[in-house]
Amino acid sequence: MKLLRVFVIFSVCCYTYLEASTKHIVLIAGKPSHGPGEHEHRAGCLLFQKCLASVPGIDVSVYDQGWPQIEVNGVVTDNDQALSDADAIIIYSDGGVSHPMLQGHRLSVLDKLHKQGVGLGFIHYAVEPTRELGQSEMLSWIGGAFEVNWSVNPVWKANYIQLPVHEVTRGVHPFSQLDEWYFNMRFRNNMEGVTPLLSAVPPVSTMKRKDGLHEGNPSVRKQVQNGLPQHMMWVSESQNGARGFGFTGGHYHKGWANDDKRKLVLNAIVWIAKVPVPEQGIESHLSSIDLETNLDAKVKKVTK
Repeated sequence: MKLLRVFVIFSVCCYTYLEASTKHIVLIAGKPSHGPGEHEHRAGCLLFQKCLASVPGIDVSVYDQGWPQIEVNGVVTDNDQALSDADAIIIYSDGGVSHPMLQGHRLSVLDKLHKQGVGLGFIHYAVEPTRELGQSEMLSWIGGAFEVNWSVNPVWKANYIQLPVHEVTRGVHPFSQLDEWYFNMRFRNNMEGVTPLLSAVPPVSTMKRKDGLHEGNPSVRKQVQNGLPQHMMWVSESQNGARGFGFTGGHYHKGWANDDKRKLVLNAIVWIAKVPVPEQGIESHLSSIDLETNLDAKVKKVTK
């Protein structure tokens, strides 16, 4: 009987330890936008969740509509409590004034969590807050942000011919892909605590549009003319130990079929949660059916 009691206590302690050591990763998908196959935030987050399902030591939750929500007496409100035990939070959504984190009190919720050491990551349009609201926080959280009238968002084929040695680049090979790769991001002064992971030289064709909020400006035109390398993905570490990443690609859902591009983002997701990245990176395999699952119901625009 005494031996049984010891076994039960040991089992409970082991279970409690395993529960405590499991890292909780939260993926937040923004509301539907753009055309079919573009800005598929929900489908993208569910795809990441599927790819991470076999990784030991983590638990992945996905929330859509831009934030965890709960219905109380028929009223839907934010469920901030769903983020209270998160080790990492990744947002894949639209940005600018419609950025989900800029609504209500959410910015302060994320800032508080960051100060507690929670990792934060932003994918594609979600790297764009506004200069007036969110930019200083994003620079603090992940080291970089899209700034209107400075950064640009052309569609172009980037050739990533060399990757730096970093835990997030484990198992990732050089690759090329057409995407809406933002560049000329606003970074922390002197790139303090920021490590670029994806860098390439944009072709002159990226500057074919007139100057505008997202299209171009004299400074970036000069940089492209001079062949200056630009950074499309980066990771950061803050003084409090919190980790972050920004990834400017991800416009086209089919782009996640690229094994190296997908692995890089999966590696970054677990890295900011402070989960060791395997030597060969996060391995995952997708079928055409996987890429066609969970897409938003969008009506294709008819051009005349």
